Amino acid sequence: MAILFSLLAAASYGLSDFVGGLVSQRVTPWAIALVSQVGGAALFLVGSLIVDGTVTADTWRWSALAGLGNGIGTAFLYRGLSTGRMGVVAPVSGVGAALVSVVAGLLLGERPGAVVWLGIVAAIPAIWLVARVPTGADGPTRSGLGDAVLAGLGFGTLFAALAQVPESAGLLPLAVNQLIGAVVVVGVAQALREAWLPRRPVALVGLLCGGLGATGTGLFLLATREGLLTVSAVITSLYPAFTVVLAAGLLREQVHRAQAAGLGLCAVAVVLVAVG
Repeated sequence: MAILFSLLAAASYGLSDFVGGLVSQRVTPWAIALVSQVGGAALFLVGSLIVDGTVTADTWRWSALAGLGNGIGTAFLYRGLSTGRMGVVAPVSGVGAALVSVVAGLLLGERPGAVVWLGIVAAIPAIWLVARVPTGADGPTRSGLGDAVLAGLGFGTLFAALAQVPESAGLLPLAVNQLIGAVVVVGVAQALREAWLPRRPVALVGLLCGGLGATGTGLFLLATREGLLTVSAVITSLYPAFTVVLAAGLLREQVHRAQAAGLGLCAVAVVLVAVG
């Protein structure tokens, strides 16, 4: 069940990123990120009225940390998708999230086997290959690597912190996670002097992204309650595969040979960590 929930979470996150990346090319990505966070918070708030829970002080702290990672991950992923190439930004952020989650799992007492370490070693050249933009390649010159790395760190923090939220807490901590994420998005946008107010109706598509993201978050949380953080987080980090397949199939985005090798190595790294 942990693997099934994780794969469904990956599908939800991947579809959310694809839609968010497309809309972010028409309006500021900060507005989409903000609307997405608010939309997800609204769903969880409604759900908290139905699902009762008892929230402890520790749970509030984990929810706040998850919200910080959520906001940073969402903001920089959307900015990267809007200015870089989906086939670069999505995979790097996914591998980054997986690596952060593995480290967090180790610090929290999980002890993966040797195969997991093989996956971690494989991920290092994978990140370089998939982020590399060949000289003279058509399309955007900005690879989006910096945004992808920050997004990966953010989502890795989100995954690690969410795994500490107990089932007895209900859905309110998840709503708090989304609301804090919204505040972080606005704060980062302000610091970078970027426009973040949703001034155009198309920004409301962010509500769809928020719904898909919230679904992914809920499924991931279910996965961590059935299995290890290291396994659930790495399988969930397969979400870039869904984004890249959609980008290649619907947008005809070209993936160059070096990047294709990087994508393949990313998949190998994620599978090794999951199997281990």
